[in-house]
Amino acid sequence: MSDSLLLAIDQGTTSTRSILHGPDLAPRAVAQQALPQHYPSPGWVEHEPEDIWTATLATMREALAKGGAAARQLAGIGITNQRETTLLWDRASGRAIARAIVWQDRRTAADCARLVEQGAAALVTARTGLLCDPYFSATKLAWLLDNVSGARAAAERGDLAFGTVDSFLLWRLTGGRVHATDATNAARTMLFDIRAGDWDDELLRLFRIPRAVLPQVRDNAAEFGTTAPGLLDAAVPIRGMAGDQHAAMLGQACFAPGMVKSTYGTGCFLLLNTGDVAVESKNRLLTTLAWQLGGRRTYALEGAIFIAGAAVQWLRDGLKIIADAAESGTLAAQADPAQRVHFVPAFVGLGAPHWDAEARGAILGLTRGTGPAEIARAALESVAFQTRDLVEAMRADWGNEGQPVLRVDGGMTASDWTMQFLADLLGAPVDRPEVQETTALGAAYLAGLQAGLLPPPGPAVAHWRLERRFTPRMARAEADALHAGWQGAVKRVLTT
Repeated sequence: MSDSLLLAIDQGTTSTRSILHGPDLAPRAVAQQALPQHYPSPGWVEHEPEDIWTATLATMREALAKGGAAARQLAGIGITNQRETTLLWDRASGRAIARAIVWQDRRTAADCARLVEQGAAALVTARTGLLCDPYFSATKLAWLLDNVSGARAAAERGDLAFGTVDSFLLWRLTGGRVHATDATNAARTMLFDIRAGDWDDELLRLFRIPRAVLPQVRDNAAEFGTTAPGLLDAAVPIRGMAGDQHAAMLGQACFAPGMVKSTYGTGCFLLLNTGDVAVESKNRLLTTLAWQLGGRRTYALEGAIFIAGAAVQWLRDGLKIIADAAESGTLAAQADPAQRVHFVPAFVGLGAPHWDAEARGAILGLTRGTGPAEIARAALESVAFQTRDLVEAMRADWGNEGQPVLRVDGGMTASDWTMQFLADLLGAPVDRPEVQETTALGAAYLAGLQAGLLPPPGPAVAHWRLERRFTPRMARAEADALHAGWQGAVKRVLTT
């Protein structure tokens, strides 16, 4: 079949990747470029939109070249992206009117606190399944409209377009012909009713967002348009889009209610499939869409950890105690077991289940004997400790007995030391798949599904294969004691 290849664009917080997949979803070629971060003020995180676009186009072309493939051989393109990151651009030129405000950015914390004081939190959670927090897109968009000269008037005239990264890339890929997003990305804006499946007028009034700037919302597998002339050597249909964590859930084949995946990238995001029921969390987790296919919505409970792999990046770039992220596990294994150092990586606040935007990071338990190995171990352990916090909250909300197997992916899972500690702390198996790029795999799957190459989610989709299972070795009493120490450290940094 001449048009049976699939190209996945995985636009993340710290890099942009394009991966060429065969019709069996096996990766054939990968191209990647780093994405610079900008920190203009404390708590602010930005990207240059043109950096995102140029890296996307370059990696698409490079992946095709590496794979010895032509664009005409593609059955479709799938896009997956860092969620909540907010862009606002001019419809005539396609140029963004300001830098993208990244999901980690906390500049609108005071705005969210004010809305909570005014009693708006219940409405936000009831409609969106989210908490009123600067993590999400709505207050970021309102900030752009209020702080970029002329933006609000231009938006009300219909001259500006808002989108998360998926929508911005779609606009550029189609030459400005399509302004759309998918249901999972829409569900992360704090403007979308996840049960009605549409933008919510009451929320638009609350956040003062003109409906004219919003994209059309489509299924995750849909016809999103074709690439504009000149970008590739042929026009290619764009047939799948999903936020990165939702794409990873598809890539991990977590199709049955009760299945759990956790992605360890810049942050960590743990999702539990709850089927066609939007479970309301009583433990400050998020109720979100897992995916929407054929107009039918599947829901999930989600816990978000803002800092996971970013803590390792800080060891490398901030403290300079490692030269490469891969060294962190080796260094951690050398730590003195008698020293209990806790690193709470609240660089941009704490996510679930605390949701404290004002909390800041701390390293506790330092002695004169503490060195790089102990700090590295504490950084890696912090990810496992935060994961256990999320798993315990999910078990309380979901109500099912037993400890589910955790399917993991992302850069940090390459560390055997980290994955073993995670299994020990959870007291449950941790499964690492053969294909680690599960986010891109999910995007490719969506494109293949829409193209008719792949079946809908279910047992027939056999793209997931186990590479290694980590089973608990630590005594439960020891694991519980370690976790109690972590919880004590977190209490020291909480402000609410």
